[in-house]
Amino acid sequence: MTRLFSIRPAIALLCGVVLTLGIMCESYAQTIDVSKSGTAAATFLEIPVGATAVGMGSASVGFITDATSLYWNPAAAALVTQNDFVVSHTEWIADTKFDFGGVVLPLGGLGSLGFSYTSLSMADMLVRTVDQQEGTGEYFSAGDIAAGVTFARQLTDRFAIGFTTKYIQETIWHESANAFAIDAGTTFKTDLFGGLVIAATLSNFGTKLQMTGRDARQFISVDPSQQGTNNQIPASIEMNSWDLPLLFQFGVSTDVVKQDSYRWTVTADALHPSDDYESMNVGTQFSYQDIFFVRTGFQSLFLADREGGFSLGVGVSASSLLDIVSLKFDYAYRDMGILSGIHVVSVRAQF
Repeated sequence: MTRLFSIRPAIALLCGVVLTLGIMCESYAQTIDVSKSGTAAATFLEIPVGATAVGMGSASVGFITDATSLYWNPAAAALVTQNDFVVSHTEWIADTKFDFGGVVLPLGGLGSLGFSYTSLSMADMLVRTVDQQEGTGEYFSAGDIAAGVTFARQLTDRFAIGFTTKYIQETIWHESANAFAIDAGTTFKTDLFGGLVIAATLSNFGTKLQMTGRDARQFISVDPSQQGTNNQIPASIEMNSWDLPLLFQFGVSTDVVKQDSYRWTVTADALHPSDDYESMNVGTQFSYQDIFFVRTGFQSLFLADREGGFSLGVGVSASSLLDIVSLKFDYAYRDMGILSGIHVVSVRAQF
């Protein structure tokens, strides 16, 4: 009974935080006429990374402490105590593939250094024209990549900061667009309610993307009304430039129950994106002896036009391999409504 009463304040606090943030998100959304959806480029940067986070409804800003923190919160990389490597593969919508790889290298008192790579790819498609609707015999491809370098450091035993600089590229056939961006994050651990963690991040603050390439090159006539004018003057069509999907997130997480053999963790994130309404992600994880993990969550709460959102995940941590490498395997499923579901698998190695 003593343990039961001790966890009630933690549950009450988390419920209060979720309710308050939810009311704020819903109230703010009602004051805006449009969501600005479709007004940003490189939206692949908004695809959640890692089976652990996806299984918990992407509520991970204040929770993740492995190499996927390079995506979720660069400050959390400072909490990694061993060399940490994660690869993740997602069967994304419309037969596209989303992949992530990241490594965090602790540098002792200097902080932690991280490297990450993200890609969204698709199979080659036939080039079709009005006259050749079955294909011209040529193929084109499209894809996106982002490569980042992260530095994080604990300023105190409770407070950490981190920054990521990244290069972003989008390509389609012979066209490409390039940009640079910065992510920044903080994390603070309190003594309240089982060690409540408070975190915040600002992602994708950077330059605009503008498509350029040989497909935009044409030959024109400056003055076709004049006889004998040169109609082979080279010119390039100037494309519009587009902002990156700027995102501010505020997250909390805590262990509602923490025993020697098992642990129950709950998390909640509030999202303020530049290209959509405000929303919330919530999630929970139950772990047994840090070997078996079961997760569930819900993404995009209070977002009227969301597709699905419910997620489930499991994980298992393998014993050390020759006392050199410790492996962890994770899987997650997320419902995407009419877009069907997505599957995410991740492998983590600590060495």
